[in-house]
Amino acid sequence: MAKARVIAFYLPQFHPIPENDAWWGPGFTEWTNVAKMKPLYPGHRQPKLPADLGFYDLRLPEARAAQAKLARSCGVEGFCYWHYWFGHGRRILERPFEEVLQSGEPDLPFCLAWANETWTGVWHGSPQSVLIHQEYPGAEDEAAHFAWALRAFRDPRYMRVDGKPIFVVYAPQNMPAPEAFIAHWRQLAERAGLPGLYFVAVTCGYAENIKPYDNPIHDAFDAITPLVPQDYTTPFGQRSRINLRRRWRERDFGGKLRRLTERYGRPSRFDYADLVARVLADMPRSERFLPAVLPNWDNTPRSGRRGVVIENATPELFERYLEKALAIVEGRPPERAIIFLKAWNEWAEGNYVEPDSVHGRRYLDAIRRVIGVRETAPERTAAEAPAPA
Repeated sequence: MAKARVIAFYLPQFHPIPENDAWWGPGFTEWTNVAKMKPLYPGHRQPKLPADLGFYDLRLPEARAAQAKLARSCGVEGFCYWHYWFGHGRRILERPFEEVLQSGEPDLPFCLAWANETWTGVWHGSPQSVLIHQEYPGAEDEAAHFAWALRAFRDPRYMRVDGKPIFVVYAPQNMPAPEAFIAHWRQLAERAGLPGLYFVAVTCGYAENIKPYDNPIHDAFDAITPLVPQDYTTPFGQRSRINLRRRWRERDFGGKLRRLTERYGRPSRFDYADLVARVLADMPRSERFLPAVLPNWDNTPRSGRRGVVIENATPELFERYLEKALAIVEGRPPERAIIFLKAWNEWAEGNYVEPDSVHGRRYLDAIRRVIGVRETAPERTAAEAPAPA
């Protein structure tokens, strides 16, 4: 039996859609920016290329089945599909999940995360250009949204806590009234014969003078999980700004100014070992707080020189990170021992555990060792063999 429920966020972006064709050119998918990426500074490891699964197309059931097989092999319980509902019933990137729902395949547990955020041109370095506005039209639209989601909630594969379907909200702070939305959906769930809903908020409090785990905007939610890597990079940036202000007052710039000058025009860079040493230390130990782990991060394929690179990530360091998360949930009732993995396949953010051309399946092996499941993947060659535990 697995020691915890690892739920991996899953990006359904890897197939052409009319909107992306219009915005970025025919055939655009996440792979377009991943494959054409080049290093932006000495030592920058780009491009990051897939291995076992290749440049898959999520319109193909075979691709989805292969992903599910890998997930099972390492102890990932299921996928948390990013779901887009922009208001007035407008959806996007819906095809992969719709086909999973309609076909009954793959037979892998799942839940939904509402990515309630306005879409911008961030993929092409134009974050100020708005592509689709996230809107909140009111109760009628909420009811339509729930009616769509109910099909998923009733699926036997849907992941639950105490019988209640898990539903994640990415940006509670963007909602005009999250408490009213949750109360409305709870009422609709009761009418539909569900025992309730288990709402999870992604923390939004990574700004000065806001406590991420003690924010009233999360009060109506059943659980809270960190927004990674912002839980590390944003406070780090605040410390840097405070330090720079102090140096300005003291007229003591020293190497700080030189480092800022040297980094001008380059992505912000952090060290993964430092991240692993610092993360989760401030997370309360209540069952309401669910840790999230980040395997790696480099969103320069999307954001270019405005991006953030967390350097020197390795499967071994990720294993330590996951062990810290496991220590937080150990002793909880099995259904509530949840660890979110961000993410399974967010390739243009350098944020994935799917096999790549450098590490192969070693991230999956790390999950398997920490979570305590036996390997069920096909035999591998010596070159693919996992690193010693």
